Amino acid sequence: MAKFLYSAAMSLDGFIAGPGGDMSWMAGYLGPNPVVDELIMQTGAILAGNRTFGGDDPHKGQPGEGEAFGGGWEGPQFVLTHRPPADPIPGVTFVGDIHTAIAESRAAAGDKCVNVFGASVAAQCLLAGVLDEVAVTVMPVLLGDGTRLFAHPGGNTVRLEQVSVSHTPQLTNLWYRVTA
Repeated sequence: MAKFLYSAAMSLDGFIAGPGGDMSWMAGYLGPNPVVDELIMQTGAILAGNRTFGGDDPHKGQPGEGEAFGGGWEGPQFVLTHRPPADPIPGVTFVGDIHTAIAESRAAAGDKCVNVFGASVAAQCLLAGVLDEVAVTVMPVLLGDGTRLFAHPGGNTVRLEQVSVSHTPQLTNLWYRVTA
């Protein structure tokens, strides 16, 4: 059965997107990362929020703009939204509720993982009890404002168990298993 993995790039001060969803800050840090390469190989489907799916792209103006992992991955994508576009998008299924999105993305992923994109969808997966792991690439920049990796005011503590820590010359990769 597919596991659910929330993956994100994050500033040192805990933001996955800058103010207004800005992702341009990532452009200077995109490059070879063996952990991301492994993550791409393990991904069988993507479950994303609508803001993440239609938001800013760190690959803007580059080959792979508008594609998952800058064009490094292809496969079924599921977007959680109450406002699907009028015209279908090949390879993308728009789903109106988290439970249907979980079931459909899990089935599509097979024995690989469902890679969760977006803080809100990750929080919903956590509340639904399906989030298994969190993988974060920490980038050496302070944004000061934006979308936090995880925010749930009044929420409970979520315990994590370290799976791995690795470094590239510019980045630190943190991989955790959700334990409670």
